[in-house]
Amino acid sequence: MNIKSGDTVVVISGKDKGKKGKVLTALPKENKVIVQGVNMLTKHQKAQGPMQQGGIIHQEGPIDISKVMYYCDKDKQGVRVGYKFLENGEKVRICKKCGEVLDK
Repeated sequence: MNIKSGDTVVVISGKDKGKKGKVLTALPKENKVIVQGVNMLTKHQKAQGPMQQGGIIHQEGPIDISKVMYYCDKDKQGVRVGYKFLENGEKVRICKKCGEVLDK
């Protein structure tokens, strides 16, 4: 999986096409990610005692990894991610368009 939590991504298909946001959680076993402000779900929650209030809660739902691309700040668009080995033997992610190292 090329996308990690904390990355900025852009949605390339679906109802939220064109939106960009930060990855809150990566779910590699399900091949899904949860992106801030994308795929908003409405949850009706019952009150859990006198202190916690019930009501309608809006929260992000998981989106398939194939529907998002890494957003490169240098290129200002979604780009593909590749891997490269540095001189010290460390494996890092790179932008396939501009060659910039993504892992710092």
